[in-house]
Amino acid sequence: MKPDQLHDITLETAAYRFAALGSEPRLNVLRCIVRAGPEGLSIGELGVQAGLRGATLTHHVKILEQAGLIRRSRKGRSVICAAPSLGEIESLAHFLICQCAPQAHAATLPLKDTPPSENMEGNTP
Repeated sequence: MKPDQLHDITLETAAYRFAALGSEPRLNVLRCIVRAGPEGLSIGELGVQAGLRGATLTHHVKILEQAGLIRRSRKGRSVICAAPSLGEIESLAHFLICQCAPQAHAATLPLKDTPPSENMEGNTP
């Protein structure tokens, strides 16, 4: 994804990706994969970390893959799950912050290099 297109996603794409993340097990799977870094995790390792097995894990991985949030590849006899790039996740966060907030407020929100606790101080919904 090109830097100028990083945050340029459609409402339809955002809704599809948010729907894919709309379950605790899938959000947990994504978290495990992203935390593993660019090398990703084998399906077996992912299952242990996410606390899911068999068809349940496969189901959640498939939905995240269809949404473009993770990718699967083969490495020898193993299936590896990895995040294609953090840009996809950043795009969702940017969409939520900038497209779903009042315009005057969205322009003042810090997007990078500010710890989450500092983002929350003094900002009550």
